[in-house]
Amino acid sequence: MTQTIAPRVRTLVLLLLAACGLLLTTAGPASAHAALTGSDPQQGVVVDKAPDQVSLTFSEKVALSNDSLRVLDPKGKAVQEGKPFEVDGTTYGVKLHSGLPDGTYTVTYQVVSADSHPVAGAYTFSVGAPSTTSVSVSGETAGGGVVGWLYGFGRYMSYAGFIVLVGGAAFVLGCWQRGAGVKPMQRLVVGGWLTLTSATLLLLLLRGSYTGSGKVGDVFDLDLLGNVLQTKAGAALVSRLLLLAAAALFISVLFGAYDKREDEEKRDLTFGLAIGGTVVAAGLAASWAMAEHASVGLQAGIAMPVDVVHLLAVATWLGGLTALLVALYRSDAPIESAAVRRFSQVAFGSVVALVATGVYQSWRQLGSWSAFTETRYGQLLLVKIGLVALLVGVAFVSRRWTTQLADTVVRQNKRAPQKERVAASASGSGKSKGAGSKRAAQLARQQAAMDTARQKRTRDADPHRFGLRRSVLAEAGVAVVLLAVTTVLTQTEPGRTEEDAKAAKAASSSSSSSSASAGSGAVTLDMSFDTGGTDGKGVVTVDFDPARVGGNEMHVYVQRSNGRAFDIPEVKVALTLEAKKIGPLAITPDRIATGHWSASNVQIPMAGDWKVAVTVRTSDIDQTTVSKNAQIG
Repeated sequence: MTQTIAPRVRTLVLLLLAACGLLLTTAGPASAHAALTGSDPQQGVVVDKAPDQVSLTFSEKVALSNDSLRVLDPKGKAVQEGKPFEVDGTTYGVKLHSGLPDGTYTVTYQVVSADSHPVAGAYTFSVGAPSTTSVSVSGETAGGGVVGWLYGFGRYMSYAGFIVLVGGAAFVLGCWQRGAGVKPMQRLVVGGWLTLTSATLLLLLLRGSYTGSGKVGDVFDLDLLGNVLQTKAGAALVSRLLLLAAAALFISVLFGAYDKREDEEKRDLTFGLAIGGTVVAAGLAASWAMAEHASVGLQAGIAMPVDVVHLLAVATWLGGLTALLVALYRSDAPIESAAVRRFSQVAFGSVVALVATGVYQSWRQLGSWSAFTETRYGQLLLVKIGLVALLVGVAFVSRRWTTQLADTVVRQNKRAPQKERVAASASGSGKSKGAGSKRAAQLARQQAAMDTARQKRTRDADPHRFGLRRSVLAEAGVAVVLLAVTTVLTQTEPGRTEEDAKAAKAASSSSSSSSASAGSGAVTLDMSFDTGGTDGKGVVTVDFDPARVGGNEMHVYVQRSNGRAFDIPEVKVALTLEAKKIGPLAITPDRIATGHWSASNVQIPMAGDWKVAVTVRTSDIDQTTVSKNAQIG
């Protein structure tokens, strides 16, 4: 029966790895975790004269390089001047040459978001009138190509190595201390360390090309590597390598001095290893938390330690599961039922921590129920939740087998002294009988091998142990796919960011169309705002009808990013005609309904390009002012 299982195990592992590879391959370029929320000039707009500069606004801070922002004329020639610079907060700009001719201009950008992921894109605007342009921006994708695929693979292997290293060591130290002397367990944990170290070095080499040109030839560019070391992501990878050096010392003690100590001496060493191992494991987990999703956005100070706990819970559960699988299939030393039960308790605690931290992370990254189905991040998260539920279900079956597990260790260990006496007798007689002792030693080794094989057959014949092996193998298969989905999830734009970007693009499109039809009798302006509070993001819309000199009807609508009415305490509007130094003309609209204010007979004294400033207050202390120009009259 055991012989028939081994090929099935290999086949299942190959299929699972192929499925994970397919997930990583079809993940595509890393999704933008900082979204473009505004630009000046806006996308698709036609301006009367060429601007002095182009500015882009993102949903979070980004890192710039010399070529992060480029502006191309209709012939594809770069017309930006100097290096990109920060305008204000999350707005970045680049100066343009003077005297630019009429035509359509292409703005391209490639930056690195605060959570370490590359962001790229392009849009066009026109001066005077649109023109035919042959500028191609199809290559403006961040994190794609061979380098992007290798980087995604490296991320997957780094997560896998971390899980096996931390979970395997925790399983040996906390559940099965006899496993410290078992070769397959030693190879498993050391393999996890080697995998994580190799993957970290690979990510460090790929980082410069991944966030820049995307060319394979730039992987070994020392200048790019030097630039990477000065970034947050580079510092996190270097920190991980330093912690891996400490992890190597931990492994050498765990599988060296620890295994040779007596039981009384082991107790003190167990405590020291547990403290040191926890510190190193938490540090390794923090190397992800400090540079990715948890480090930016809402409640970053809470999100980073929560992310560390989440990663440690995943590693303890899935890594321990892998160690248990190795112990059941590869180890000649039988694993005691008590050790399996201890791991079952540890796994249950890990699942509780995993669910608690996962709920918080889901709320933080999505922000609304609709984001589960309307964003790619939410859809992947639903898949992950389904896999976790399936894994918990299979684990429940494993717990049932664990409670029925027949412990054959005692019976098997009773034979060990007898084998040792036979071997010792053969060795002792060999000193006196010369050549005959060699034959006796060979017989003793053969007898020991036969006894080991017999014990293994007896152990494998236990139906409860066989059932546990099958259920643990199924758990491991689901865990491999779960890890692949999680890796893709960490490279996907969070639901909050995606919804905010959609709202900003809709506002920009609406504003552009309203500007183009300013003389049609109405003007609509949409402006995104963020008061900085826990619930301060939204979109404010201002309508002027008929948008002419004299009396006008003004309506103000305030919505959340998902389009729902935003109930806030106060809205104020001010109009300024800067060219004639008129204003600001303060307007206090009346509240009509939730998210709706109105003012009648708003007087516009003369035609011109009016600046419409709206002050939005979402709480007693949180408020902000946003503005946009509109041609009225």
